[in-house]
Amino acid sequence: MKLRSLRVEHQPQLMIIPMIDIIFFLLVFFMMSTLYMVEQHTIPVNLPQAATAQQDKPSSINVTVLENGSVMFNQEEIPLTLLAKRVHLEIGKQSDPVFVLRGDKQTAYSQVVAVLDQLKQAGAHRVAVAVEKAR
Repeated sequence: MKLRSLRVEHQPQLMIIPMIDIIFFLLVFFMMSTLYMVEQHTIPVNLPQAATAQQDKPSSINVTVLENGSVMFNQEEIPLTLLAKRVHLEIGKQSDPVFVLRGDKQTAYSQVVAVLDQLKQAGAHRVAVAVEKAR
């Protein structure tokens, strides 16, 4: 009678499928968690929709026209008459800044055009109009 070693018969097998599942789970977890780490420092407004909307780079300067007609330069409310001075200061700080004009869809069109006119008169060459992508 021949005795066999139990170690030889019952060697553990490396199961790779559960390891792949765990790796993909960790990958998805870290991808989703990094999406929530990004903060946007903008004022909430209801933007109109456009089919050709594109995402602009995050280092832009936000100029927002609220529903009541007041003008916000980044996070600070300023009168329309002082907007040109602020734009001149920003152009002096940065070589060619991008200004993103964000107008609430309930705002009067003339108010948004007045802000755009002030931006252009102050020397802003790169002005983008923010919209939401149509669904």
